[in-house]
Amino acid sequence: MNCPEDIFKSLSRPPGQSPADPPLKALLQRCRSLPLPTTLSALEPIALTHVLTPPAKTMAKSVVLRMRNSSTGSNRRKLYRPGSGPLHVNMLISGGSVVSAEAVWDHVTMAERELAFKAGDVIKVLDASNKDWWWGQMDDEEGWFPASFVRLWVNQDRAESAEGASDVQNGHTDPSNGCLCIGQPLQNRDQMRANVINEIMSTERHYIKHLKDICEGYLRQCRKRIDMFNDDQLKVIFGNIEDIYRFQMGFVRDLEKQYNIEEPHLSEIGPCFLEHQDGFWIYSEYCNNHLDACMELSKLMKDGRYQHFFEACRLLQQMIDIAIDGFLLTPVQKICKYPLQLAELLKYTGQDHSDYRYVAAALAVMRNVTQQINERKRRLENIDKIAQWQASVLDWEGDDILDRSSELIYTGEMSWIYQPYGRSQQRVFFLFDHQLVLCKKDLIRRDILYYKGRIDMDRYTVRDAIDGRDDDFNVSVKNAFKLHNRDSEELHVFLAKKPEEKIRWLRAFHEERRMVQEDEKIGFEISEYQKRQAAMTVRKVAKQKGTNITCV
Repeated sequence: MNCPEDIFKSLSRPPGQSPADPPLKALLQRCRSLPLPTTLSALEPIALTHVLTPPAKTMAKSVVLRMRNSSTGSNRRKLYRPGSGPLHVNMLISGGSVVSAEAVWDHVTMAERELAFKAGDVIKVLDASNKDWWWGQMDDEEGWFPASFVRLWVNQDRAESAEGASDVQNGHTDPSNGCLCIGQPLQNRDQMRANVINEIMSTERHYIKHLKDICEGYLRQCRKRIDMFNDDQLKVIFGNIEDIYRFQMGFVRDLEKQYNIEEPHLSEIGPCFLEHQDGFWIYSEYCNNHLDACMELSKLMKDGRYQHFFEACRLLQQMIDIAIDGFLLTPVQKICKYPLQLAELLKYTGQDHSDYRYVAAALAVMRNVTQQINERKRRLENIDKIAQWQASVLDWEGDDILDRSSELIYTGEMSWIYQPYGRSQQRVFFLFDHQLVLCKKDLIRRDILYYKGRIDMDRYTVRDAIDGRDDDFNVSVKNAFKLHNRDSEELHVFLAKKPEEKIRWLRAFHEERRMVQEDEKIGFEISEYQKRQAAMTVRKVAKQKGTNITCV
């Protein structure tokens, strides 16, 4: 998984030389005389996202260190209360703890003295004295890596039973008694599962409060100011946040029913995710709209009136000191966080637990949801290319492609016979979701296309055709298939050049129907705002090339 571009650009270059000695050793010695804390709280894992800025850095209120006495081989627990960032990571390292971090993004580099890794790899942190770049080890390699590309481990239960020195092998771990554990003291798997359950419940409650603040603190106040906002602006900025709020309230209500307060590890929350799995698709619309929301907010914030208005809304609702764009980012982060939480929960759920198969199924469901949301976002990012393609086709007639379609599924050249005429014609076909566009190549400039019509795929059924004499057209066909209008007797026959090409076309038509059904299920569509943005992009490109655009 690649790091978001804005994070990557903000990174300074790593220090030139490797750290020579364990840092802050003397400082750690002085801190060992401090009294131990009496309470513990679990650290909330940092959320992974595919598309947006990183979450704010947070520190736990307590850290549990498992130390191994080198002389006796015995284990002992030491509690340590951190304050901020790299300083305390270094203090842990200097005290003999092995600090392991998991990569959340790929670090692709060929630079000397930098450590390359992929998302999911585990790095042994050797030095964290630089706030941006840490020194680490993976396999036999050592080097600098961006601190923002990793997260410290939570609930490292494998450290409970392992013996000997900790090591990192092949990008994974062979942890030992010297491993850093973050969270409450972990006695067994049940306690670890309880920690994860409690974290899920806590974050859900905070998230509901967060959504309520957006809807009541911002959106409700904006609707009162018709002199500052119109309905279209509010739709772009807030998307379907109210739908998400209503859905989450129902989800959390059912989650609370399954939560065992006395013995959290016995809670069965997997079925809740399965019962509400269809509801999570509403996040797709919000995530797809989020970039437009950021652009609209950016334009408004150039006016001081809007800056003061949004700040007044925040203060009136008594919200934490975060700008409105930070609040609006939370649903995007939340949907990406569910697979992480469920994966963590599954890790500490025994196969004999009544919730095991439900959690496993819920994890698969939520991974599919986030994957499909990312796929829909990719499609929206391609609409500019579709608009530019349409603008390049001469003699265009009728609606724009983007009025109904968002993805080019397949394209190729075939012979085509239309029933009223029965005459074979060579055409270039472009299969989009919902429609098949027909074009003709220029006789001299073969790179120039002329629009020759389209077929509404929502009204047609694809049929295979056997090689030989075709009764409908009274012609001999080979490598052919037909499109039949379900509302009339209208027929089209297509002849591919090779059998393999025919198979690819039949698969493409099947994929087109699957995509349409999936889009209908989750309510995916291109907004008018996104269409206007695509049209503006086309005009901008045309202006740079010195051409006239009349189609989009």
